[in-house]
Amino acid sequence: MSIRQLKTLIAVHDHGTFSAAAEVVSVTQAAVSQQMRALESEWGVALFDRRGRPVLTPAGRELVARARSVVAGYDALRPAAQGQGELAGTCRLGSVPTGLVALVPLAVRLLADAAPQLQLNIVSGLSHKLMTEVLQGRLDLALVSRQRVLDLGIQWHAVADEPLELIAPLDCAHESVETLLRERPFIRFARDAIVGELIEAWLQQRGIAVQERMIVEELQATAQLVLSTGGVSIVPRQCVDTVQPLPVCRLPLGPDAPVRQLGLVSRKTGQRSAIVDAVVDGIRQAVSRGRLGVD
Repeated sequence: MSIRQLKTLIAVHDHGTFSAAAEVVSVTQAAVSQQMRALESEWGVALFDRRGRPVLTPAGRELVARARSVVAGYDALRPAAQGQGELAGTCRLGSVPTGLVALVPLAVRLLADAAPQLQLNIVSGLSHKLMTEVLQGRLDLALVSRQRVLDLGIQWHAVADEPLELIAPLDCAHESVETLLRERPFIRFARDAIVGELIEAWLQQRGIAVQERMIVEELQATAQLVLSTGGVSIVPRQCVDTVQPLPVCRLPLGPDAPVRQLGLVSRKTGQRSAIVDAVVDGIRQAVSRGRLGVD
């Protein structure tokens, strides 16, 4: 087994056909087929169902997930082997939409200064989906809301606790949270998000029936809708502030306010990579800074 074979296997998975993978790894289609048969022979398993267009078997998909970790580790080792002091390589990072407002951009800036040879490929999604992507090896790390029970294959890296709060128009500063929730149009943060579950549980515990008008998945859009409709919403208090926060009133939910636990998840493996450690440190440094701005 070679790194080249593993990269070819990953390319077949990601691009769907032997011919497409051949273009990506710069070999012929016949060479791709030969490499895949060599892998199957070495491991003694069928990686592809060849009835029709080759499709990865469950064993093949599992090997792809493990191959991603091996290839990432190899790429991270190359600079050291070549005598280079700087960290280099690629990290596939997922993030919940709220993290992309300020936290991830600030972390990217800090990492660009500390490790200019490190490349981040960033995608957005809800926590449940992102954790599945990490488990399947499609992402190296993901910034997510913590769920009650973590999969045994997941490693949790705590980042910040973000209490939930009510946002409302500025003229609502002297009204009570319960009054605003009962009387104003309610803009709900996505029900299928972990934060949405926290919000619904809190509303039910308090016996508050809201006048739901719309559901959104993006924090910045939620605040814009509060401004444009005169409604209210419950959102996490972000651990990193934006340069120009929107002019909304922020009211605490009280001592029993739910808290969104924000953290990074990676796949449990025998050895943590230097790239994963660097990105975790960069995210935590951004939380310590607390504000996205110009130094």
